[in-house]
Amino acid sequence: MNPGDVNLQQLLEQAQLMQQQLVSAQQELNDAQIEGSSGGGMVKAVVNGSGELLELKIDPSVIDAGDPQDTADTIADLVIAAVRDAVRAAADLQQEKLGPLAQGLGGGGLGQLPGF
Repeated sequence: MNPGDVNLQQLLEQAQLMQQQLVSAQQELNDAQIEGSSGGGMVKAVVNGSGELLELKIDPSVIDAGDPQDTADTIADLVIAAVRDAVRAAADLQQEKLGPLAQGLGGGGLGQLPGF
């Protein structure tokens, strides 16, 4: 074997290890529950690490029976803000869990693996 040749067995082992790490990170993301909130905690949204909405809680104090239209508008705004907060936190967690794996591929490709 020449010095610049790729050791295919070693490359395969590295790919299998990275695949196992990716599956593990994806499972951690699916199992994670991240909470976002708005209105000082009056509305809370819970998403998993993939950004899927799992739960939404609205504090009853947000509801003003005397002004249903304004209440509906306020709740809608608070829900949007809470979900965005939770999804942003989920994206941060995704970067934390998956970012190192992408860097291991040379930023998403095979560019830093020998022979590629």
